[in-house]
Amino acid sequence: MDWHGSFAISAAGMQVEQTRFNIAALNLANANAVMKQDGSGFRPLTAVTGTGQYNTSFSSYLTSEQIIASQLPRVQAIVEQNAAPHRVYDPGNPEADDKGFVQMPGVNSTSEMLNIMTALRAYEGNVVAMNAAKSMALKALDIGSGA
Repeated sequence: MDWHGSFAISAAGMQVEQTRFNIAALNLANANAVMKQDGSGFRPLTAVTGTGQYNTSFSSYLTSEQIIASQLPRVQAIVEQNAAPHRVYDPGNPEADDKGFVQMPGVNSTSEMLNIMTALRAYEGNVVAMNAAKSMALKALDIGSGA
């Protein structure tokens, strides 16, 4: 595998984790947004990740000379979650129903914080892998120059 492949894998992973982080932050930011009485309003989002193709053996990834772009991880879609909205008693709100309840998006704050933490750790792992590949490439250049 060439150096470009190593950098491309880490960069693709960092892009996926950045998207996951941003979506979780968006969900948390809109957790207290009031929905309209007709049910319209913010719905929690989630990122669907994957690759275009799957290979049956892991060793083929290590021995291949070229990384196929469709095998790199990527965000395939951003979809709404099937989370039911929850009701909160707020009779002074203009969107309250006749009993004084408003609907809030079904955002699970604990789950979203966990998504943020795992995306952050995975991003950091990709940064470490990219830095390791960079230092190995620089060391190879030093060895090749005879220094």
